[in-house]
Amino acid sequence: MGVEKEKLNTSIIMDEDEFNRSIEPILMKKGKVYSEAPVRDPNEINTHLKVGFEDVIGEPSSAHSFDRVWIGSHATFELVKFFFYRLLTTLLAVPMAFTLGLVFGVLSCVHIWLVMPVVQSFMMLLPSAQKIWRSLVDIFVVPLFQSLGKCLSSIQIETTEN
Repeated sequence: MGVEKEKLNTSIIMDEDEFNRSIEPILMKKGKVYSEAPVRDPNEINTHLKVGFEDVIGEPSSAHSFDRVWIGSHATFELVKFFFYRLLTTLLAVPMAFTLGLVFGVLSCVHIWLVMPVVQSFMMLLPSAQKIWRSLVDIFVVPLFQSLGKCLSSIQIETTEN
């Protein structure tokens, strides 16, 4: 129970294949410590935003940097993307949720209490206009397009190769 005087060396050993397959930030590695994250995009409306390091930066087979540079740049990319997303959502999520809630609330109110009653009133009051419009279309438009169809149906096009 005395003071420990031993020095311990610690190091991180990362398999390069496992590192390259990972599309999540290093800090979010799923393991025994973390539980399953809830699905926040069940309808997959943001599948186009799944950007990985390989989607942005790629080295052709003719030019390769050092492996440690590649791993370091990959880690930097993922960490910066992770931290800036967290920072921006911390700053903007609540105000944007408030603004969008307000906008959709106003739009719902206008649609329910103004637009639909007007549309329903016109539909109830104007069935005669609907019958008149249908008869005008039947008198003028339908015969015109039927005759055009009969005239153009007699045209035959043949393609031949020379």
